[in-house]
Amino acid sequence: MSDDWLVRQFEDHRSHLRAVAYRMLGSTTEADDAVQESWLRVARAGTGGVDNLGGWLTTVVARVCLDMLRSRTARREQPLPPEPAPATAVNGADPEREALLADTVGPALLVVLDTLAPAERLAFVLHDLFAVPFDEIAPLVGRSPAATRQLASRARRRVQGVEARSPGADDVRRQRTVVDAFTAASRQGDFEALLAVLDPEVVMRADAVAVDLSLAARSRGAAPLAGVMLGRQAVADVFLHRAKNTRRALIDGEPGLVWWSCGEVRGVFPFTVAGGRVVEIGIVMDPDRVSAFDIELLTD
Repeated sequence: MSDDWLVRQFEDHRSHLRAVAYRMLGSTTEADDAVQESWLRVARAGTGGVDNLGGWLTTVVARVCLDMLRSRTARREQPLPPEPAPATAVNGADPEREALLADTVGPALLVVLDTLAPAERLAFVLHDLFAVPFDEIAPLVGRSPAATRQLASRARRRVQGVEARSPGADDVRRQRTVVDAFTAASRQGDFEALLAVLDPEVVMRADAVAVDLSLAARSRGAAPLAGVMLGRQAVADVFLHRAKNTRRALIDGEPGLVWWSCGEVRGVFPFTVAGGRVVEIGIVMDPDRVSAFDIELLTD
């Protein structure tokens, strides 16, 4: 493998890496420093044995940013004032995805992100803004995938203006009411009721196993999945009639659904509820990731 090839590959990914670094650090100057440090690490280590170069480079720059955030915290520095986001493409995303990212990284969000612990910020940015799976983020923060999911969940609640705390009995009851309404609408094929319980900006994230299973099921008329789907119309299309084979459960302590088949959980659907509506749904079918959840089945 020539040095020229590695340089070309890194340059092809530079705009994406800079976008990740900016969203982690909130400063274009520090983002450029992080990308340069990442290049030095990559040049020293080489890419032998790396199957997914883009994913690996993302983890390299994330590690650099995490070190910088921890150093900033240790020195008790004041957060840097928000700077305009760099005008760069993010990993070849389509215009709709780019517009969504632009909205989610404005100055107000950067101020909130600066209140998060470094590990929370990394988990939220990589998962919610760049759809990196929790099992890939977990080694970066030294936690299990389930614990990493909780980091991102706490950060998400802060971003949504909700006090970061474990849900009490009343909170869980209200969330269960919303999830139950979603489940009933899905099972009954009531599209309007399904739309009513979904936030207009709802996000659905499916892992690779779920996407592959969806493609295999297209011949039976099932709506196809994408890794990330935005908006209640698209999400309602996917879930119409799809909850018939699910069971209600507490997933890491919060209401959700699981796909129950042959006496065991085969899929997990974590929900995030805010303001009385569903704002995010996950679809997790990878057996290793499914086994990492703390699941308590509920009586229908």
